[in-house]
Amino acid sequence: MPHRRPDGATMSSTPRSSAGRAPDMADVAALAGVSKQTVSRALSNHPNVTALTRAKVEEAVAQLGYRRNAAASMLSSGRSRTIGVVSMPTLNYSSAVISYSMERAARAAGYAVSMATTTSLSPEAIAEAMSRLAEQAVEGIVLVVPLLVGSDATEEISRRIPTVTIDGSRSASTQVVAVDQTSVGRLATEHLLSLGHDTVWHLAGPGEWVEAGERESGWRAALQAAGRDVPPILRGDWSPESGYQAGLLLARMPEVTSVFASSDEMAFGVIRALHEQGRRVPDDVSVIGVDDIALAAYCSPALTTVAQPFEEIGRLAVDHLIEVIVDPDSTPPAPTTVAASLVVRGSTAPPA
Repeated sequence: MPHRRPDGATMSSTPRSSAGRAPDMADVAALAGVSKQTVSRALSNHPNVTALTRAKVEEAVAQLGYRRNAAASMLSSGRSRTIGVVSMPTLNYSSAVISYSMERAARAAGYAVSMATTTSLSPEAIAEAMSRLAEQAVEGIVLVVPLLVGSDATEEISRRIPTVTIDGSRSASTQVVAVDQTSVGRLATEHLLSLGHDTVWHLAGPGEWVEAGERESGWRAALQAAGRDVPPILRGDWSPESGYQAGLLLARMPEVTSVFASSDEMAFGVIRALHEQGRRVPDDVSVIGVDDIALAAYCSPALTTVAQPFEEIGRLAVDHLIEVIVDPDSTPPAPTTVAASLVVRGSTAPPA
């Protein structure tokens, strides 16, 4: 049965490739009635291909079940249409959501994503992960790691390959998409002070993480602005276990009536330890976290937290990167700061 093309002509419903052979670009060109060069341009979203011609090619591709060879495509176009991502090997919620949103945004723009993990936050380790991606001919890189201080190697790669950093990372040659983490610390602390607590104890994240330091700065600034005492810092590693261990210590201190944990997962550990030691949340101790991960609304009590828009962060990072990839001579996008928001639930209340 003949198949009608977008221009009204008909196309054969039988693939033109030989039996037992996968269809190639020549088969697509023959079926669509165009040249192989036009097929290549249409599949690469070349601006000089008309909408009608692109529709013919796409219909031929669908009819034949043609799959373009990525290596051949890169050789012919000089482009890999791949974005590299450097991240820590973690299963935490925020990283998973950011990675998912980046992959979805990249796929919508016609790009694939290649991941490289680093187990160390040293500039040398980050540069090594970036180098692995550079060897794959990625067209841009997103750093989802806290690059406190860059190195000659990271700067050199960032100058050659468009690079965007998120999660508070910084580099002289990169664009930045981040949440204002100082405001995160202020929001959490000011919420607890507004409930009537004399001061707020803080369970901070690892010292090498930019966002942990900025949240600590916001917490300290809010206490000082209110003329309150600044308690000693406790420090965790983002895990519930580190929150639990800090909670055991806090539970023994009757003067503690409110705790700001720098992540929801650490807050879960704090709440568990307080419960085990007979300290009620929020009756005796109020607890607030950061992130608003999926489980925050379902723990007992439901966790008050400062929500971060992880999906928006991932999408913006990819949008910034592709903008520079497509037009490298354009003015780089301005650094983008995304606002966090307070989500009040049952784990915070006025002191008894």
